[in-house]
Amino acid sequence: MKLAGELEPGVLQTFRLFVGVQLLVSSAGMILHLLPQFQAPSEIILHFRLIASSTGIVTQLMVIGLVSGPLFLYLSIPALRRMLKSYYLPIAILWAIAGPIFAPYIELHSLGNNAPQLFLQSALWQQAILLFIPLIVVSWQYSSRYVIVFCALTTGLNIFLLLSEIVPIEADVLRPLMGIVFMQMLAFILVGHMLANLVKVQREQRQSLKEANARLAQYASTMEQLTTSRERNRLARELHDILAHTLSGVAVELEGLRAMLGRDPEQASLLLNHALQAIREGLTETRRALQELRAKPLEDLGLALALKSLVESVADRAGARIELTVEDNLGDFPIEVEQCIYRIAQEALTNIADHAQAKNVQVTLMRESAQIKLSIGDDGCGFDPSTLDKEHKYGLRGMRERAEMVGGKLYIESQVGLGTKIVFFYGVSR
Repeated sequence: MKLAGELEPGVLQTFRLFVGVQLLVSSAGMILHLLPQFQAPSEIILHFRLIASSTGIVTQLMVIGLVSGPLFLYLSIPALRRMLKSYYLPIAILWAIAGPIFAPYIELHSLGNNAPQLFLQSALWQQAILLFIPLIVVSWQYSSRYVIVFCALTTGLNIFLLLSEIVPIEADVLRPLMGIVFMQMLAFILVGHMLANLVKVQREQRQSLKEANARLAQYASTMEQLTTSRERNRLARELHDILAHTLSGVAVELEGLRAMLGRDPEQASLLLNHALQAIREGLTETRRALQELRAKPLEDLGLALALKSLVESVADRAGARIELTVEDNLGDFPIEVEQCIYRIAQEALTNIADHAQAKNVQVTLMRESAQIKLSIGDDGCGFDPSTLDKEHKYGLRGMRERAEMVGGKLYIESQVGLGTKIVFFYGVSR
């Protein structure tokens, strides 16, 4: 028998429950044997009671004293499982087999030729019922071939004990008893094979689920790494315009300052003041960008009020007239979608303030059924969309990546001298 160290889920608890029920039933039968019989409804019932009381007492004593009681105790001690490890369950199964197999023959040996034929047949049927307990455990824990081993073991023991001289059985009684034994074997094979196949399917499904969970965990880890990488890229794009433009401008002014130091101190002083002002402005913008990376206004104000606050701050900086239209009831969307909307609006308005030279800007956020639409348009200088990749416009590329990450769509329409319009859709195809 396969000595499997890892038990199938629930097999030990079920085994212990079956043995406990067997112990209760055997104890109840023992008590009924010991109770006095005050009256009998008929001679036939009295006859059966006399048979049971005279021939079943040894079997029930053995089941209680040698099988059910000690086996239930064995299955209830966790220390034995830790100590015996992979041998723990096979020992319990053999224990559960030995009791029902040997008990009837021991009683038959004690009764000798006084054993009625009815007892011989009923003892074997009772044995079959008790052997279904270890059969279920074998089918549950092991494969179908171990069910065959179980059937061969129980049938072989029965045939050996029936044919041996230990139990005196007449030839005309032996034939039906052998038939019962072979019927037991067929029933065990059918039931055991069916249970083993059911458990095999369950085990394969559990393995498939385990593999799927492992793939899901790997996918989640990959997505986390990808998200971190994209967040770093977005951070680079957020700081690109501020740091690159500021530092390049300061570098040019410092080169001029070095050239003017000896010839025109007054002009050098002006260049120095201008460079210091540019550095301060760059630091201020860098702190603002870093502070807004988490889009904290969403947490404090919600999407509508956060957009309003963003529009007001950009309007003061850009010197443009910004018209904001937000629907009163936007409903609930995933937090990543709201953050995407806020960040796209922030990037678009920052670009308008820094590059568009626009006088009028329209910002609209509307909802229709399960669809949400953000639209930002301006009357600024515009640009050629075909030059996006060539000119490395990180902000616009970042907006597209944000939209794709949440399953939305971003459309950019612009012409040189005619302004720009940026539209974000979530939950709808244009």
